[in-house]
Amino acid sequence: MQYLELLREALPYIQKFKGRIFVVKISGKVTEDKKILDSLGEELALLHQVGIRVCVVHGGGRQLTEIATKLGISQTIIAGRRVTDDETLELAKMVFAGQINTDILACLRKKGVEAVGLSGIDGNIVHAEKRPPKIVRNAETGESEKIDFGNVGDIIKINSKLLQLLLENDYLPVISSLGADDDGRIYNINADTIAAEIAIQLEAEKLIFLSDVDGVYIDPDEPESKISRANLREIEELISNGTVSGGMIPKLQSVRSLLRRGVKSAHIISGIKRNALLSEVFTDKGEGSMFTAE
Repeated sequence: MQYLELLREALPYIQKFKGRIFVVKISGKVTEDKKILDSLGEELALLHQVGIRVCVVHGGGRQLTEIATKLGISQTIIAGRRVTDDETLELAKMVFAGQINTDILACLRKKGVEAVGLSGIDGNIVHAEKRPPKIVRNAETGESEKIDFGNVGDIIKINSKLLQLLLENDYLPVISSLGADDDGRIYNINADTIAAEIAIQLEAEKLIFLSDVDGVYIDPDEPESKISRANLREIEELISNGTVSGGMIPKLQSVRSLLRRGVKSAHIISGIKRNALLSEVFTDKGEGSMFTAE
């Protein structure tokens, strides 16, 4: 009987979201465990089967670091951003567009979903340019220095024609976090940024971030302090009145920017917890943190 009640609760959400676009960003931490990926594949397949148009974007920084370590290729991370030299870019192409993308496709294939593997280079989806050197403050020394991040790109434009064509014909695009400029130079690009820009361009109903955290907390040490739901006005208040601090501020600032630029709702949920995605989409209570414009 409990399952029947859950189906009743899900019905209005299924009706509401049928034909709408969800952009789901999957972190590398989620895709590295085959059992977790298999479970998530079922949830994505269910969204697809009830008529939601799903577009997946994935990163893979953790796997990239592991392979680089095995091959003896040193990695430099500054202020949370990877310096992508030529050797690292070659690994990124293999790991992102190859290993991880193919694993996700195979998982979805097993669930009966017609998924299409892409990178931001396919169909000129992600137009990028080289990130210029930036002044970065060293948290340990307090000193600032100019850093060249190498083959790291910034997005100039999203060309959504191919994605729209695939979604309209019931395919599920799976996009790895690479882009290119007009000269064909390839760049490593932050997957969160690609997902956000694609969501804005596609006028997505939801942008869902799946990672190893299950929401945004006012106090990370207090489970009861999770922000279950907040609108743009409430986000402004949380930032301005000092309720949140430290690492929470840039997260909320990023969400605020997305909502201001047209994303209807942004969600931060666990991609590791079984059924978290379904609970967030199809139940009143939800599972993680949901942020809306209104």
